Formats: sequence, structure tokens, C-alpha cells
Amino acid sequence: MRSTVAMGGDPAQHKREERGGAKTFGVLADRYMKEHAYRHKRPGSAAADGRNLKKHILPKWRNRPYASIHRGDVIELVEGLIQRGTQTLANRVQALISKIFSFALDASLRGDHPCHRLKRRGAERVGTRVLSDAEISLFWNGIVTPPPVRWIGLGLRLALLTGARASEVAGLSRSELRDIGSPASAAWQLPGARTKNGRDHLIPLAPLARETVVDLLALIGADEPYLFPTRSRRRVGPITGNTLTQAMAYYSGRITGDDEAARSWRADPPSPHDLRRTMETRLAGC
Repeated sequence: MRSTVAMGGDPAQHKREERGGAKTFGVLADRYMKEHAYRHKRPGSAAADGRNLKKHILPKWRNRPYASIHRGDVIELVEGLIQRGTQTLANRVQALISKIFSFALDASLRGDHPCHRLKRRGAERVGTRVLSDAEISLFWNGIVTPPPVRWIGLGLRLALLTGARASEVAGLSRSELRDIGSPASAAWQLPGARTKNGRDHLIPLAPLARETVVDLLALIGADEPYLFPTRSRRRVGPITGNTLTQAMAYYSGRITGDDEAARSWRADPPSPHDLRRTMETRLAGC
């Protein structure tokens, strides 16, 4: 009970939930999100946990008693994702399940851990994708069409120009921009709450990056705080990095032609993270 209180929980409420039969995995997952993910993780990481729970775990385990989930059940769920060809995702889901049961162990909800010493079952490919000059040209000219999704295309351009992560670009707000009216000193100040290492990060905006930001500002309302506001009716705020990832995949599916750039793009469609790697690789070669 002391550990529950130390984590911000209410032992009396938890006992009421248990007496009411609330020992399902869905209830456990909800407590994990409220008492750990939203409280201790970066917003982007917590949001990713929520998406993976909703899409890949809760449909199978929501109403199942969490005490009945064992090692074989975890392996079965993860292997199902691997068989679909999503090995990296399978590892992320396995890691999330492990975190949830670690939370349950710390909160004295379970006395064992079904993922103890369970190795990652998916084989992840080490990223090496770097766009060629021809692919950069193909991307730059095509990503901003058709016009209805121009703002998303500009976001992906900004990812290439700055080397920022997709989640960082997606959450860009007016308050993070510095001297945007000045070509000589325009910058993007990323707060530590939105960076992977938790430190503030200043990104000077080269002329082309600044022009891209100015174009984005012209597309949104004067009172809109985010450069990429969500169009969802269920929540407010910016889009997620996953929106940029999906847009990149959609663009890859529309590429036609038989030139070398189109063929290489279709053979190995890049992701927003590959744009970041391309920028870093090209800078290192200067």
C-alpha cells in the first residue's frame, strides 16, 4: 500500500475496483497510462503507448483477467505481429507489455512477470537508407502535391531540411520559433520536454528551412498555436509524428515512372526517419 501511495495511487479506490471485478487487462492498462506513462514519459512516448495499446493489445486482452495472461500468451500476440511482417512493431509491443506487467508487479497486482527474460522476438533491420540526389529531387517536387495536403508535405520537407524527428516536427508551435522574420537569425527552439534526451535544442533555420516555416504560417490561422493542428474532432492540439509517417507511406504508393529514382524509391520506400538520416549523412560528407 505504501508503494501504491508513493506512485500517486489510491489503495482504497483500487480495492473497490477489485471488489467490483475490475481485474481485467483493460483496467490494468488504463492505470499504467494514468499512473506511469502520462506522468513519467515524454508526451510523444506516452501517445505511442496509447496507440499500440488501442490497436494491437486491447482488442485481444481488454476483458481478460490480467492474472490469466502468461508467457505463452505474450509470445502468441507478438508472433502474430511478426507473421504480418511488422517485426520492429512486434518488438515495441512486446516492450510495452513488459512495462505494463512491471507496473503491475511494482503495484503488487501480480507476483510474477510473464515477460521476465523474454528476448525480443522480432529481427529489426538497422537503418541505413539514405536518399540519392535524384530521390531528393523526386521527394521535394512531389511531396507537396496534391494541394489539400500541402501543409503535411511542407512538414516532411522541414524534416529533411532540419534533421528533426517526425514527432518534433509534428508538434512544432509558434512559441518555439525565434526571430522568424529575420533570415539571418531565424531559429527553432525545441524544449527539453519534446526532445529524446530531455535537453533544450536550438535548430538554426537556414534560408530554405525558414521559407518553409513561413509558408506553413501562411496556411494556418493567425490564432492557431500549432503549425500542424490536428483535424480530429476527438482531440485538440497538434498532429502526431505517426501522421507524417502515414503521409510518407501514402506518397510512396503514388510514385510512378520508370526512371532510376522512382524504381529505387518503390523498391525501398523511405520513412521520415530516413529523411533525418539523409540530412545527417549529407552534412557529414560536407
